[in-house]
Amino acid sequence: MNEQTRSIPTNIITGFLGVGKTTAINGLLANKPEGETWAILVNEFGQVGIDQEMLPDQDGLHVKELTGGCMCCAVGASLTQTLALLIERAKPDRLIIEPTGLGHPEGIIDTLMGPSFKDVLDLRATLCLLDPRLLERQEVVDNATFQDQLSLSDVVLINKCDLADEALVELAEASLGNMFPPKQYVGRTTQAVIDPAMLDFVRNGQLSAQFPEAHKHDHGHKHDHGHDHNHLNGHSHQYEHSHQHDLQSHGHAHQETGIERQPEPGRPIRKTGHGSGFFSCGWVFHRDDCFDYWELEEILNGLEGINRIKGVIRIGRDWVLFNRVLDEHDFDKVAYRRDSRIEIISPRELNWEKIEQNMMACQVGR
Repeated sequence: MNEQTRSIPTNIITGFLGVGKTTAINGLLANKPEGETWAILVNEFGQVGIDQEMLPDQDGLHVKELTGGCMCCAVGASLTQTLALLIERAKPDRLIIEPTGLGHPEGIIDTLMGPSFKDVLDLRATLCLLDPRLLERQEVVDNATFQDQLSLSDVVLINKCDLADEALVELAEASLGNMFPPKQYVGRTTQAVIDPAMLDFVRNGQLSAQFPEAHKHDHGHKHDHGHDHNHLNGHSHQYEHSHQHDLQSHGHAHQETGIERQPEPGRPIRKTGHGSGFFSCGWVFHRDDCFDYWELEEILNGLEGINRIKGVIRIGRDWVLFNRVLDEHDFDKVAYRRDSRIEIISPRELNWEKIEQNMMACQVGR
């Protein structure tokens, strides 16, 4: 890596599935000082990569994505190399890392504080978003990764306060107030708004994980290539996602990272994986595949026991972003135009073949 004239201010923005991390980063980017270059490293548990499509396309922004599990575990071997390449090419004024909602922060912190980056990065406060309604879900409260995301964070923002009961918000505040060492800041927010000044809070080196072995043992992530309709095999998971953002000086560009199997009209590529007690399945559809949104929405919302569904879906001339967290969902238009893609994360393996057949039955104009 090139020598840096100064260490790069770096933050980790963590939090469980669906708490609003990408929305928070979008808000921070809207307030990015003119003339500064920021780099964003996004990690997704799933296989096909959707979060990067939720980030803006603007000058001075460089986005790199790692898919297929926790970046410190399943794709840990490539984290140092990927991060070094991002820093080398982008030469950022600030670096933000968004781990997957199922990712344990300790391994990432260890990497950032390790010999490869200790003289390059200035690791500042780790920020965590918390949806207080998760405190009603015992399986989440008992999750070691969820607990350590809070334990290892310097700042915790209780998000979605407009959607949660006041009693739950107060419970979250009381629980966080009893943690030791104390947090630098615990506050309330809606729409995942983070005060940019919090990025410059100093990291508390005394914070430690309650479950330091969690990211070593609970995060074994396996990648089941499943089927692709071209019946080709033999490529490792880090080359499966259809694109990454190339590191250009002007916004985002697409760069192939390996031999990529392309979907055909009416014949999507399906990629599955599992780890940390969760299963994922993602589909990449051909650009010409077009869906009746309302029929597809009914199918996706009809799936029970789902943690997360994300998708960018073509509906006629437009594409929409579909976002479901547990039993709540929303959608909005998106500028993305490359293809349609959908990712499902569930605590159990579902009948992916049947779900695919039902989705394909929602196609129109064919």
